[in-house]
Amino acid sequence: MKARLKRVLLRARYAAMGAAVGAAVGSVFSRNAASTGGAIGAMVGMTVADTRDSASSYLEEARAVEFGSLSSDNDGDGDGAQN
Repeated sequence: MKARLKRVLLRARYAAMGAAVGAAVGSVFSRNAASTGGAIGAMVGMTVADTRDSASSYLEEARAVEFGSLSSDNDGDGDGAQN
């Protein structure tokens, strides 16, 4: 439950930052563009958060597999075979 809540809050944070940046850029042109920029920025921020979350989970899985194979080497010569 804690991990799920953390993921949701991360998405919300990135969406808010994206909306702020999009609205700031859009406000240079007009009020209508600021609204559109905020909406598009929020969608981009949410997508970045999802991509970051999935990439970090793949990275953690890869680290576990890589370091797991090294820890199964008991004789210390690095070849994985036990003598």
